[in-house]
Amino acid sequence: MADTLVADYDVVELLQTLVDTTVDLFDVSAAGILLAEADGALDVVASTSESSYLIEVMQLDSEEGPCFDCYVTGASISVPDLGTVPDRWLPFARAASEHGFASVFAIPLRLRAETIGTLNLLRRETGDLNPRDIRAAQALADVATIGILHERTVREGDVVQKQLQTALGTRVVIEQAKGVVSETQRVSTDAAFDVLRRHARDHNARLADVARDVVERRLEL
Repeated sequence: MADTLVADYDVVELLQTLVDTTVDLFDVSAAGILLAEADGALDVVASTSESSYLIEVMQLDSEEGPCFDCYVTGASISVPDLGTVPDRWLPFARAASEHGFASVFAIPLRLRAETIGTLNLLRRETGDLNPRDIRAAQALADVATIGILHERTVREGDVVQKQLQTALGTRVVIEQAKGVVSETQRVSTDAAFDVLRRHARDHNARLADVARDVVERRLEL
């Protein structure tokens, strides 16, 4: 998972690798990932089987189940026997049993107080997972979490950088327009700026658009 610290890596590919790896390494039959986007919306972004995918979707639709609760609380949840679950999880337990699963373990994708999703492990047998496997799965989830948050930081930084570049470009165009109006009307640049602002206000137009029209000779002031 060293690729998680590279700016252009694929998050979905990373998480698919994570669920595939957990099934290969640990005593589990299937695995899936619930991930919250930056706006908080949860989605199933990776799964090792159609059955695990459908179970994850059902939890999202009902907002009930150990995996959903793991995301809400940020705490690991172990259900070694789906035959003994709280009443609110009964629909989940029935659906999981119909797909052949007997136990489930939900591990948070969490960094400090921020939980961004869950790694969900399903078994066809009842019983607890080996504690060492739980710790190892949590370690893999932690690495993935750091990678996802790093990617989001880079992505947000790119947005901010583009916004800054746009702002600087707009400022350059306005300065150029001030020069054009100053020369045309034989006034100071401050007075030229007032002309631009007044025209924008009177015509309910953006100052940047007025300036661009002046610079590109589509508008004479």
